[in-house]
Amino acid sequence: MQPVGVTLTTMMDWQGQKLAEHLMQLMLVCFAVVAFIAGYVLGSFQTMFLIYTAGVVLTSLVTVPNWPFFNRHPLKWLDPSEAEKHPKPQPANSGPKKKASKK
Repeated sequence: MQPVGVTLTTMMDWQGQKLAEHLMQLMLVCFAVVAFIAGYVLGSFQTMFLIYTAGVVLTSLVTVPNWPFFNRHPLKWLDPSEAEKHPKPQPANSGPKKKASKK
């Protein structure tokens, strides 16, 4: 088993970033709806604010750290020797484009 510090310092993969973004949006919207309904029913702005604040903190704890389930699809990088074998991309030679004026 790896130490926690080693696990949390690796880079999150692209699918993990997408999952974290979707989780964040879903959790924040759900907590906003629950907080609004609870605040409306109880007639308390403070209750609404506290529920939403708790939701933001919980959402941050779930989505900000790089948990292992965000790294299920690690990226495969080329070795430097392999990268030299492939041609480098060339920039497209596109000169300044002029828009045709409509008359």
